[in-house]
Amino acid sequence: MAIKYKEMLKEHSSEVEFLMTLYLSDALDPNDVKNWKAAGIVGVKSYPRGVTTNSDEGIESYDKYDGLFQAMQEHGIVLNLHGEIPSDHSKNICILNAEERFLPVLTNLSKKYPKLRIVLEHATTAAAIQAVIACGNNVACTITAHHLALTVDDWAGQSFHFCKPVAKFPEDRRVLREAIKSGNNKFFLGSDSAPHPTLSKSTATPTSGCAAGVYTSPVLLPLVAHLLDSFGAIDRLADFTSNFGRQFYQIPPGPGAPKVVVQKVQGVRVQSEYSNGDKTVVPFWAGKDLEWQIVDVKQ
Repeated sequence: MAIKYKEMLKEHSSEVEFLMTLYLSDALDPNDVKNWKAAGIVGVKSYPRGVTTNSDEGIESYDKYDGLFQAMQEHGIVLNLHGEIPSDHSKNICILNAEERFLPVLTNLSKKYPKLRIVLEHATTAAAIQAVIACGNNVACTITAHHLALTVDDWAGQSFHFCKPVAKFPEDRRVLREAIKSGNNKFFLGSDSAPHPTLSKSTATPTSGCAAGVYTSPVLLPLVAHLLDSFGAIDRLADFTSNFGRQFYQIPPGPGAPKVVVQKVQGVRVQSEYSNGDKTVVPFWAGKDLEWQIVDVKQ
């Protein structure tokens, strides 16, 4: 399925190098791992059961995947973690502390499989940043553009800013920003961009809640530049958006790789929505101005 999907994507964008990821489940056979790299599969994504969109088939325990993780470690396949545990009110676990409660799992996996490269994806808390720093060099972490901008006040009552993990407190956001500003190569960009149709974001019923996800793709690079500039880290732009991620995934730039040039400009207004047939999506930063823009792509 992953190979067929990659072929379909290539038909639309022949010059893009697509890195395919499998869904961690019982369907994955450790004996097949040796063939994945040749097929363009670089990672396996883990979702705890029920914590975010399309995670109903997610896992509850990592113990039974020992053989798979050993094979991934041997053949250089990355483990990508959605770092939350399901809410359990009897144990005082909810969306605000679900990430922090997951971090012992990250620490244990990093120690048990010291050669398995692990990415804690879309971190949102100071505790997550500290945990990643404390782990060995086999652990890295992605940070999204929207988590560099949002706090809990921005999504409570604002469905278009609701995502999983949810944005946390101002101090958490400050630590995310400082991690990038420090130049630590464990931290790099992950877009986690989700173009949910407007009705899925703005309409909720007693049985169907708001879809979790923020749509940043149309403005991602200018947005990251705008945000990094706002907290004095614009000099980290290339490392955060490109270099550090490539290094961790061990994927050098290909011959003739393009160089994207961004430039500070007078405010550029972000489009309020995008339509495709009868579906409409609203991008992050809609109706607001960005002070950076892509001005050239050089081969």
